Amino acid sequence: MSRYFYSNSVQDFRADDTSRILGELARNYPNQNLAILQTSAWYTEIEILKESLLPVSDGHIFLEFGIPRMGKRADCVLVIGDIVYVLEFKIGERSYPLYAIEQFDDYALYLKNFHEGSHTLRIIPLLICTDATAEPQIIIPWKDSVYAPLRANQSNLASVLTWLIGVFEPGATIDPLAWADSRYKPTPTIVEAAQALYNLHSVEEISRSDSGAINLTQTSDCINRIIADSESIGAKSIIFVTGVPGAGKTLAGLNIATQNLKKGDDHSVFLSGNHPLVEVLREALARNIRERSMAQGSRILKSDADRRAHAFIQNIHHFRDDYVGTDDAPVDKVVVFDEAQRAWTKEELARFMKQKRGRANFDMSEPEFLVGVMDRHDSCTVICLIGGGQEINRGEAGLDEWINSLKNYFPRWRVFFSEHIVNDPTYLRDADSRDWLLTNGRPEFDLHLKVSVRSFRSENLAAFVEALLALDVNSAKRIKEALDHDGYPIAITRKLETAKKWLTENARGTERTGITASSGALRLRPIGLFVKSQIDPSDWFLNNRDDVRSSFFHEEVATEFDIQGLELDWTCVAWDGDFYIENGTWRRRKFKGTIWQNLKDPVAVRYRSNAYRVLLTRARQGMVILVPEGDTRDKTRLPAFYDGTFDYLRSVGIGEI
Repeated sequence: MSRYFYSNSVQDFRADDTSRILGELARNYPNQNLAILQTSAWYTEIEILKESLLPVSDGHIFLEFGIPRMGKRADCVLVIGDIVYVLEFKIGERSYPLYAIEQFDDYALYLKNFHEGSHTLRIIPLLICTDATAEPQIIIPWKDSVYAPLRANQSNLASVLTWLIGVFEPGATIDPLAWADSRYKPTPTIVEAAQALYNLHSVEEISRSDSGAINLTQTSDCINRIIADSESIGAKSIIFVTGVPGAGKTLAGLNIATQNLKKGDDHSVFLSGNHPLVEVLREALARNIRERSMAQGSRILKSDADRRAHAFIQNIHHFRDDYVGTDDAPVDKVVVFDEAQRAWTKEELARFMKQKRGRANFDMSEPEFLVGVMDRHDSCTVICLIGGGQEINRGEAGLDEWINSLKNYFPRWRVFFSEHIVNDPTYLRDADSRDWLLTNGRPEFDLHLKVSVRSFRSENLAAFVEALLALDVNSAKRIKEALDHDGYPIAITRKLETAKKWLTENARGTERTGITASSGALRLRPIGLFVKSQIDPSDWFLNNRDDVRSSFFHEEVATEFDIQGLELDWTCVAWDGDFYIENGTWRRRKFKGTIWQNLKDPVAVRYRSNAYRVLLTRARQGMVILVPEGDTRDKTRLPAFYDGTFDYLRSVGIGEI
């Protein structure tokens, strides 16, 4: 998207003809059917700015400046010296509404976090509600040099700007055009990404403009080329995509699904076995569809919005069940399976079909059945997004089962794969599967997403968590220092109320906070955290701060099953005695009845570690870890179950609050 609609020095802006400025804004506006209200608002803003900027002798002005995330734009940005002033107008507004303050706070934070040229600059947001009463100006600085939004009206804007320039004495002058055009690295949440892609934004618009976006684009281009080729020659193809932690595999999958959905010829669908992810994405899309419809002056029924969202994003198990007992081919010819390695084994699926669906003697694994369903087409493409290291459910088949199904039952399918699959032994445990894939598949370099597209603050988080769980103290300390340098805070406390206060004090704008804990953390109940109380993922992740069911209220706790594949800006990870340090090693337990029992099954041991791996990588901006003090009077909550963990976390450089 264009970075701005209008640019000029402050002096030349004041001298410029208002009609000419309006014309330039209109030419750059993406929708040429400009509403009268929009043009009128621009005219009022320009006239106010011309008068209010009279005391400003230097600087540069941008109008309709693109905030690098999700296509948002600020009304005005002033660059004076090395200070960025972000101005937002609410024409005719008689108060300073909270929603406007939060939204505007987001603009300043997005610039700081996602615009490379702004990482080291002071950013001062100023909300102008033209008809509101003048308020005292209170300067509230934050550690990242973004200030809390200040407030002005039409009458006092000039005096407020004069006062601000006096208070915030600018340093060395930066090149405003070079600053504006510096690289941007937006990292939307998966919810924001799904909404943007569904609304016809490209992956380039909502992703980083550096090598991360290039990698995503190349991967998408490679997949689309295979899809087009399969269609033209009437072939059936399966594609295996891998990626480093945070590389955006789900984003790539959503991008492919939406791109093919837009073509209109063949249906495409995004499938996931992650129930909370599916529910949250569906509800977020449905709400967005309704909001956009109302903004365009029409009204869509909730049921219709839900139907559209449900058609695009489906639970993989429901998709499977629709084709049991029928030979019909799906309407979808392009299918994306997210976290495909988590599809069920033959034994797990047989157990489920017998107990839950009343079908005895079901003798196929989920990969075999799903490929078989798509095999009913003359041509189709299946895209499997392959992750690793976060398996938390029994009965997950892994990549080997997909390869075995293709080898034994679908040898005519074309197989395309990331070379990472055969070079990294964690993907394929069976040497025969690897050999078959090398002989019968086609390696594609661009099917591996090798660059993390996480926020610059959290790029080192996955590596830190790996070192932490591996008890590699030296590496964890070194990476923790890098996180500190990046401005990603990690704190530790023994008190729940302290953790809640930390979350509230650190979150700004609409940044989302919440409390998470392991599903095995049953002895957090005495401090008020009930992991057995089921949350509604859509309410928890999407509802606003006034809703007691939302994550903001810090009452309901999300477990690894609720939050895998999703993120919050700030999290509290509550740590229990199901996973703790004793004599320099991790102990893994489950609570049954009235006692803790040691986990001995290697699979259960791995899943407990993975649960904490998931929880510790869900925060985009920072996290606080809560390790309770325990109670000598309660044998299930002895201090020994917590003190070792607390001391270890402190030893890697996590500061106590």
